[in-house]
Amino acid sequence: MSTEAKTHAGPYADIAPALNDYTRDVLFGRVWEGSALSKRDRSLITVAALVTSYRTNELPFHLKFALQNGVTREELIELITHLAFYAGWPNANTAVEIARKVFGQVA
Repeated sequence: MSTEAKTHAGPYADIAPALNDYTRDVLFGRVWEGSALSKRDRSLITVAALVTSYRTNELPFHLKFALQNGVTREELIELITHLAFYAGWPNANTAVEIARKVFGQVA
């Protein structure tokens, strides 16, 4: 592995280096750095998409990232509550439990 690859190692670098590069360079590079939406707005959209599609693996990371991007805990819980009526109670119930754990970690 090159020095540059070691410096930019991510969660997939050891097993899927191309996926790691796309995640770092395209997703968190070009997509998240676009100028038409703020990172705060992108976080709200992403958390909503993850809740509605029951993506429990990715939700903890993006809840923490949303907090870093200026979304409040109250806004995240309101988002989850709102989605209960559109995405289903089980999705919201699971998201609330994940949020509880995440909020406890970043208290």
